[in-house]
Amino acid sequence: MDYKVVTGRERSDIEELQRPVIQAAWPEFMNHDGYINRFWPTIYRRFPEYQFALLEEDTDNVLAVGNSLPLDWDADINTLPDGGLDWALEHCFNHLDSGKEYHILCAFQIVVAAGLLGRGLSYAAVREMIKIGRENGLKKLIAPVRPNQKSKYPLTPMQNYIGWKNEQGLPFDSWMRVHARLGAATVRVCSESMLIEGTPAEWELWTGMKFPDSGEYIVPGALVPVRINREADKGTYIEPNVWVAHEI
Repeated sequence: MDYKVVTGRERSDIEELQRPVIQAAWPEFMNHDGYINRFWPTIYRRFPEYQFALLEEDTDNVLAVGNSLPLDWDADINTLPDGGLDWALEHCFNHLDSGKEYHILCAFQIVVAAGLLGRGLSYAAVREMIKIGRENGLKKLIAPVRPNQKSKYPLTPMQNYIGWKNEQGLPFDSWMRVHARLGAATVRVCSESMLIEGTPAEWELWTGMKFPDSGEYIVPGALVPVRINREADKGTYIEPNVWVAHEI
């Protein structure tokens, strides 16, 4: 599809452009990660050049969006932490004024607008994110990938799931397949990439389900079961993602 790319540098309304696409993409419980709620509002102000949208060529219709942040982290890529997305957000904002040089770009999400999957936009968005990293002098693009079909197999360990292949020998998961085809290396599972906590009543509101007893529950859209503890009045979801790395 023909498209134009705009970043927060060109469009001060990039957050408003992105919002409807992002809100339509995720189950409600995903909006309650404490790290995201703490840091996300600041990314558009502090790092506008790393937030972008693919727009229809002659309109402002949003085809896909991407969000990323630079990190001053320069250790061995194989030692990327289990904390995944939450770690990267915290690391970025805890080191804002450290004076250290940024080395890598961390992707936080790429979302294709509803109804436009299968048109190559996910590939285009990853390429644009790599281009942004190159233009800003960064060495690698890393991403705590959320495999988009893992929610169909919530009882399968992530380490097993990412080993599944299709008939062509490529990753079974379509989002992992996009990264593989674009040359990314699969680094490791980040087993505690997102932490979402709430009371059982909040989880019932977020999911439209009932949780009468303590135990593990399979929730639509979740990659692993949610743990409900009625005695502690607490529900906990710890999402595993997968670190991948692209050379820039």
